[in-house]
Amino acid sequence: MIVLDTSFLVAFHNTRDVHHGAALEPMAEIVDGGFGTVLLPEYVFLEFVTVLAARRDLATAIHAGDVLLGAREVEFVACSDIFEETLAVFRGQRPSAGLSFADAAIVAVARTRGAQHVASFDRGFTRIDGITLVPALEPLEE
Repeated sequence: MIVLDTSFLVAFHNTRDVHHGAALEPMAEIVDGGFGTVLLPEYVFLEFVTVLAARRDLATAIHAGDVLLGAREVEFVACSDIFEETLAVFRGQRPSAGLSFADAAIVAVARTRGAQHVASFDRGFTRIDGITLVPALEPLEE
C-alpha cells in the first residue's frame, strides 16, 4: 500500500519540474500494482490541483485531477474521517520534521491504513518512523 503526496504528483505531471524524471519509474511501478492499493488523501488532491494550476495552467490541473480521480487503482481518502489523527500527528511531530498539515494527513492515512510507503520528494518524511519514501531519498540531517 502506498500514499501519494503532492510533490510526487506534481513532479510526474509537470515536465518542467526538477523531479519529473525521478517520478517516472516509481509511477510506472505504482500503476502496475507494485505497491498494491494507492491512497490519495483529500488534502493532497486539493494541493495537487492548486499547485498544478499555478505552475502549469487550469486545463492541465483539471485534466490531471480527473485522471487521478478516475484511476481504478487509486482510492480517495476523505480527510474529515481522519482529522483527529491528523491533528495529533501535526501536534506531535518533531520540529525538525517540518510537516505541513497535509503531510500530517499523509502520515495519519499511512498509519490508519497500514501503508508503509509514501510517494514523495519531501525529505521530512524520512524523519517519520515506519514510513519509506518512494523514490528512496537520503534522510535529512539532524
